[in-house]
Amino acid sequence: MKRIYSFSMILFMVGFFSDVKAQKNSSEVFSFVLGSWEMQTPKGKNVEQWSKSADKILKGKSYRINAKGDSVLTETLQIRTIGKDIFYCSTVANQNEGKEVCFKLISTKNQIYIFENKDHDFPQRIVYQNLGKTEMLAWIDGKLNGKSRKSEFRYKRQ
Repeated sequence: MKRIYSFSMILFMVGFFSDVKAQKNSSEVFSFVLGSWEMQTPKGKNVEQWSKSADKILKGKSYRINAKGDSVLTETLQIRTIGKDIFYCSTVANQNEGKEVCFKLISTKNQIYIFENKDHDFPQRIVYQNLGKTEMLAWIDGKLNGKSRKSEFRYKRQ
């Protein structure tokens, strides 16, 4: 009887700490993205701005600033926990009928965070790499029309 109780207690504790870890990950592990990031391009700047809401969801927006200083919102973003999993969710202007598309967190190794949605047309993966307090690398990759593609975004903190 003691063995069953001990085993049940271990399973409960593993489940409990897994839930805590998932909640912690969505708001604390990804806290490195908080703030404003920019990347200079030949056509202007790409900017990502992230903040944490009262309900501990990380919310972001991405926009372009052209050479004239005009800004255009390109997507709204969230990193949030759904059930026991963490998702990166994006709503892109003029894509997917304006519907949000979510990518499940599948890996968190060496400060590289990989989100995946194999059913999405492109990209199938969205990746963020924490390069310290002033730099962040993000990229999207996958297949489009049967060809592998990858686009990188090297951001500097504003």
